[in-house]
Amino acid sequence: MSGEVSRGGEKSPDLRASHEDRDRVVDVLRVAAGDGRLTAEELDERVEAALTARTMGELAALTTDLPVGAAAAAPEVKDVVRIEQKGGSSRRAEGWTVPRRLEIDSEWGDVTLDFTGAVITHDTLHIDLDMRGGALRLLTPPGVVVDTDALVTHYAKIKARTGRARDVPVVLRVVVDGRLSLGRVVVRQVRRGRGR
Repeated sequence: MSGEVSRGGEKSPDLRASHEDRDRVVDVLRVAAGDGRLTAEELDERVEAALTARTMGELAALTTDLPVGAAAAAPEVKDVVRIEQKGGSSRRAEGWTVPRRLEIDSEWGDVTLDFTGAVITHDTLHIDLDMRGGALRLLTPPGVVVDTDALVTHYAKIKARTGRARDVPVVLRVVVDGRLSLGRVVVRQVRRGRGR
């Protein structure tokens, strides 16, 4: 087929988009929302448009008002990240990139995951927890929901202070499973613009 690729190796706007092309644009949009460049509503609208786009031109229109290097500047997203510690603490805060899966193996230590300034590139994070003593603290902004129903506890406590606003779409679903002995999971919702 002639005319599919234009000069400079860029794809023609009339070229049909693939699943990979759509996924790439969705990742760019999620990073832009994590940077505060898009509101939650804009993110929802653009992700829906990206997933139903037929051509490269339709996809390109969704990112024209974002920085040129947004796709190139998107952080590398790992599928699995592991935190392993014995007696100590670990913290993920401002600017950390949320992977698809997080494996936590901790003995007598604390792990804090602060999602308020995180770069969210997927819609679900699976946390496989193996914690003996200590605490897992999840600080969540509106739009991040936590599910601990599959977590097996033994002399442990789950404390969740959340209140999902009806007008805020879910940006990230955090599913915590595994086991927790002699420890606790604390989920606290943090409003944007307030101190942590």
